[in-house]
Amino acid sequence: MAMLDKVFKAAIDLNASDVHIAPGEPFMVRKLGKIVKLKSQKLTAKHTVQIIREVLTDEQKEILDEKLQIDFAYEISGLGRFRGSVMMHNNGLGAVFRVIPPVIPTLQELGLPDVLPKVLNQHQGLILVTGGSGHGKSTTLAAIVDHLNTHRAHHILTVEDPIEFIHPLKKGVVNQRQRGRDTLSYGNALKGALRQDPDIIVIGELRDLDTISLAISAAETGHLVIGTLATSSAAKTVDRILDSFPPGEQSQIRAMLAESLKAVFTQRLLPSADGEKMELALEVLIGSLSIGNLIRDQKTFQIASMMQMGKNIGMQIMDESILALLKEEKISAEMALANADNKKLFNAYLPQGTGN
Repeated sequence: MAMLDKVFKAAIDLNASDVHIAPGEPFMVRKLGKIVKLKSQKLTAKHTVQIIREVLTDEQKEILDEKLQIDFAYEISGLGRFRGSVMMHNNGLGAVFRVIPPVIPTLQELGLPDVLPKVLNQHQGLILVTGGSGHGKSTTLAAIVDHLNTHRAHHILTVEDPIEFIHPLKKGVVNQRQRGRDTLSYGNALKGALRQDPDIIVIGELRDLDTISLAISAAETGHLVIGTLATSSAAKTVDRILDSFPPGEQSQIRAMLAESLKAVFTQRLLPSADGEKMELALEVLIGSLSIGNLIRDQKTFQIASMMQMGKNIGMQIMDESILALLKEEKISAEMALANADNKKLFNAYLPQGTGN
C-alpha cells in the first residue's frame, strides 16, 4: 500500500475535499473551504518526492520529468478515485489531490434547481456550468451526465482532463476520453467528435479559443454541448466567451452564441452556519429571446437586470440565492456579506454597526 493511500483514507474519514502535499509541511487537507494541517511529521523534500512518485506510473513519471507538472486520476480499490495535480515549485515537488465521491450524486442531492432537468431536455445548444476552482463544477457536470445517461438513449461523448467520475452503462452510451491519454487536446477531440455520431458532447473545460469555437459550432449544428468555465457570473461567462475571439470575428460569434446558448449555471459553495457542510449558492441564466438580443446587440452589461426580470422561467442572480440561504439561516450574515455583489441588500441582517 502506498503511503498516500492512508492519507487519502484519512481525508475521506474527515469529509475533506482535497489533500495538499508540500515539503516543509505535514499532510494537509481542505475541509469546509479551509486548509487543516494533520497531526503528522513535516515532510522533507526527499520524502515528498518519494511518496508522490510512488503513486505515478512509469509513463506519468516521464511526463512529470519532461513537463514539470502532470494532471492524472488515481484510484484505490474499495476506497475511491482522486484527481491529482503534481507540480514543481520553489520549494521542490508538491501535489494536490481532489477527492472524487464514489457515487455520482443526483441533481436533487446537489440542491440544483428544478429548471435544470427542463433545460437538459434540449436536443441542441450550449449549456455551461461555471464557478471558481473547488466550487463543485465537476460534480455538477457528472450529475448532469448521469441524469442524461439515465433518461435518454443517446450517445454521450465526454472529453476530460483527467477522467474523474466513471459512468456505467445505463439507458445511454457514455464514451469518456481523457486528454493526454486518449486524445491530444480538447480541440483535437472535438474535431473528431463530430464524426463519431454523438448526441451530447461534454467538455471538461472550455479553456482556449479553439475549444470554445468548436463547442459553439457543434451546438449550432444539432448537438447538445455541455461544458465548464472558471467564471464568477453568467454575464462574465458571456463576456469571457466573446472576448476570446479576435475583434473581426465577434459579430459572427455574437450571433452564434445568441442562438445557441441555452443556460448558464454559476455556482458557489459557502460554509454553512453550523460549520458542518457547504451550502450551494447558484446563479441561473436561461437562454431566451431577450437574452439573445442583449448578446447580439452588445448589451451584455444588461444581462443581470434581465435575469432579475426572468424569475418566472427560473432565472436568478447570485445575490438572490445568497439572500435565500441567509433567510433560511443556512449561512451566516458575515458569510453572505463577504460573497455579495450588492452588499446593501445584506446590511439589515448584520449586527448593529458591522454593515458597510
